[in-house]
Amino acid sequence: MNLIIDRGNSAVKIALFENNQLVENGQWETLPVEHLQDLFDKYPLKKGILSSVGQIDKEVYAFLSGRLPVFYELNNRLPVPLTIDYRTPETLGMDRIAAAVGAFVQQPNENLLIIDIGTAITFDLVAKGGIYSGGNISPGPALRFKALHQFTNRLPLIAEEGEIPAMGYDTETAIRAGVIQGIVREIDSYIKEYQKNQTVFAFLTGGYAFYFESKLKNSIFADENLVLKGLNEILNYQVKIKE
Repeated sequence: MNLIIDRGNSAVKIALFENNQLVENGQWETLPVEHLQDLFDKYPLKKGILSSVGQIDKEVYAFLSGRLPVFYELNNRLPVPLTIDYRTPETLGMDRIAAAVGAFVQQPNENLLIIDIGTAITFDLVAKGGIYSGGNISPGPALRFKALHQFTNRLPLIAEEGEIPAMGYDTETAIRAGVIQGIVREIDSYIKEYQKNQTVFAFLTGGYAFYFESKLKNSIFADENLVLKGLNEILNYQVKIKE
């Protein structure tokens, strides 16, 4: 059984896979060793991979590397089942690569646009055959709301929950509509642009995936576990190439 850990900017996601089937997954603010021990007590974990956007806790790393017969930390030196056509692969976010792999495994014969909406919004392109060519990064919903509040004198901090009219009728709805509709138009324009000269299959993932799925005009496939699936595939790929 595979243990998959994705430490993002605001949460830690853990998933367990058996024969490429998602058995269990959850999300936590932190990753204590005690919680990992509970998983090892409950499941026969043999292989694992850890992806982190920041510094990895030494105690957690030591625990995982000591308990798992096969364990990898995802970094830019680890082989992945994609061709990385990016000028600075050493700066490429591992979560972006994992999402790209997760999408490619599901649609290997399509041109892919992967949109991940979390703390940041990332847009990544994968051409047919698995060629990752890069993408763009934009502020996510929470960052946009916070920026309007922190960098102005009078605008309040607004949450995404609430009415979103076509045009705001007070300050609260003006901010919410501006942020949310701005993101919707941003995503729709990316999809429309990339579909001008070719067919593109668009994936939507991240913590806000289902929130935005119904608001988009273009057809899109939402999969909130895309990064976890990609990490599982990368783990299996390491085992395969060493056989």
